Amino acid sequence: MKLNPPFRADHVGSLLRTPRVAENRARWKNGEISAEALRLIENQEIAETVKRLESTGMKAVTDGEFRRDYFHLDFLQQLDGVTIKGNITSSHSGKDGWTPPSLSVTGKLKHVRNIQVDDFNFLKSVTTETPKVSIPSPTMVHFRGGRQSIDINSYPDLDEFFSDLAACYRAEIAALYAAGCRYIQLDDTNLAYLCDPKMRADAISRGDDPNELPRTYSALINSVIDNQPEDLTFGIHLCRGNYRSTWFAEGGYEPVAEILFNSINVHAYFLEYDDERSGDFAPLRFVPNNKVVVLGVMSSKVADLESSDFLIQRVKEAAKYMPLENMCLSPQCGFSSTHHGNALTHDQQWAKFERLVQTAQTIWGE
Repeated sequence: MKLNPPFRADHVGSLLRTPRVAENRARWKNGEISAEALRLIENQEIAETVKRLESTGMKAVTDGEFRRDYFHLDFLQQLDGVTIKGNITSSHSGKDGWTPPSLSVTGKLKHVRNIQVDDFNFLKSVTTETPKVSIPSPTMVHFRGGRQSIDINSYPDLDEFFSDLAACYRAEIAALYAAGCRYIQLDDTNLAYLCDPKMRADAISRGDDPNELPRTYSALINSVIDNQPEDLTFGIHLCRGNYRSTWFAEGGYEPVAEILFNSINVHAYFLEYDDERSGDFAPLRFVPNNKVVVLGVMSSKVADLESSDFLIQRVKEAAKYMPLENMCLSPQCGFSSTHHGNALTHDQQWAKFERLVQTAQTIWGE
């Protein structure tokens, strides 16, 4: 199978923020520098980070999400009708008890401005490899609050809500494509959360059916990505939470696997498989031969560097359930899904990228 993209060694998207980015975003929030001044600093740091990422051998290049505080909020709050409020429940959110803000829909959803296009254009200008854009899955606007988080006056009929939401995403993707983007990843925590018994119970308490939600979300995602140009690659990343090396959910993919792999029309699946939270590889038996799984068997949460032998063994275990040629390697998540970052150093992050590329070359010779 020819892959280009995804690549045999790939990654989810976010990178540890550089000290200069972290410091100056804080200064901007405090009103000490302008948004324009911050963007110039971000540009400089992104350009340098792209060079470092390329030097590892990575063929997929992102801007590290340096311009975001959260992988999802900074994007979704740009849609008219979306409001940030409240928190979500977590049983694994760390000793500080932190939980990220959640979203509610308080009006009609509209795509009133391009969200990622300017950022993509800059990324494209500073890389010689394939620029990749990661955006939150449209399911993020629904799952965490369910029906209760969607204004009944704006959307008495949820079908209209899903239709408007999909239209917002299609408009953004069309703008990205026009700018030259050919590689888009949807970051989706919710399909992974539906593998967790507690999260499934929470969904029931909100009035949702956890067995039907995967079908609803499949239809939503397909309404966004179907009928797109043939040279536009879509991946979807399933995540159980990623904040300062902690998580929010656990459980194998079995409850959603059949729908995930056979009903959602993406080209590639970025799957967490870094520890026991993700279950075994058996759900991969549902993957059709025309799709790719990017195995997240390297951890972005821990500083310890996995050996090539360990990574190769994990791939061999997965290959019992699907063809080796249909697989790639990546860290299980980003290194900094929120601006806080995970518990490792920049040098440890880069060492993981280098090990990943070397291991992929050993396995596939590419």
